[in-house]
Amino acid sequence: MKKYLILGVALLALSCKSTKSDLNSEATVSKYMNTITSDELKKHLTIIASDEMQGRETGSEGQKKAGRYMISQYEANKIPFPKGAKDYYQHIPAAFLNAKYNENLPDSENIWAFIEGTEKPEEIVVISAHYDHVGMKNGEIYNGADDDGTGTVALMEIAQAFQKAKKDGNGPKRSILILHVTGEEHGLHGSRYYSENPLFALDKTVADVNIDMIGRRDDPHSKTNDYIYVIGADRLSSDLDKIVREQNDKFIKMDLDFKFNDRNDPNRFYNRSDHYNFAKHGIPSVFFFSGVHADYHKPGDDVEKIEFDALTRRAQLAFVTAWEIANRTEKLVVDKSGE
Repeated sequence: MKKYLILGVALLALSCKSTKSDLNSEATVSKYMNTITSDELKKHLTIIASDEMQGRETGSEGQKKAGRYMISQYEANKIPFPKGAKDYYQHIPAAFLNAKYNENLPDSENIWAFIEGTEKPEEIVVISAHYDHVGMKNGEIYNGADDDGTGTVALMEIAQAFQKAKKDGNGPKRSILILHVTGEEHGLHGSRYYSENPLFALDKTVADVNIDMIGRRDDPHSKTNDYIYVIGADRLSSDLDKIVREQNDKFIKMDLDFKFNDRNDPNRFYNRSDHYNFAKHGIPSVFFFSGVHADYHKPGDDVEKIEFDALTRRAQLAFVTAWEIANRTEKLVVDKSGE
């Protein structure tokens, strides 16, 4: 009897060890990566970027309505708000939003969801995107399907993929904070507010994976959408730069375009999206972006112009990047100055 008991314990230990060792196998990662689908992205984006949301201006009822839809999906998928928070909102007072430029913005909110880590729950991987846009002008609705409806729905799908993995016993070792930020269009206010009022200590924040406009193609890539701009991955961490490249080679195999990562880029995109408010605090950050198009900040930025095949693969790249950061043995090394 004793011999059989020992054998059973040994087999159980081997089984547990096998499950753990498979966490970063290509089959496991692909299983959850492939839950991010064009159909679901389109379903969510058709609502987030609809006329009903009236362009999601910071603090507007349309933005709040979009936020309520996002939260309803997190609740449906049993993805909770973070530990230590009272609900899915990080409330931001108008005084903060108007302190820099006095644009008479009302109170607004960041929205967050959380997948707690299994082994190092105190270490946080942030995945961010802004969900505000520029509202209405002269009676026209600026729906912002690409800017940044695409990042918004990518986060929703990425969160669902991590939650499915956790439900299957393959949850991330580190915790995932899904962070939808407000006020980006007025000066990166929501991400700045979080970085100055973090729910989780910044020295325990391992990385930020930021997504802003990943649904279309720009003029330099007029003949293909099989690309993504990668900005900032090598500024603070050689590990993060390596992870992006290796995960792309393993799972996505799209062209990584580093044009806008040039320190002399006149567009200064590195400073113009929400990852920057993490990077300036020494947190390794990467910004995924598909470039500016003719409908940028115009009323023609609509859902029917989104290339959902490209959006899906770019969202999957962000997911597999975050998966590796969350599940690797060591925390990302910070071995560069950020310049």
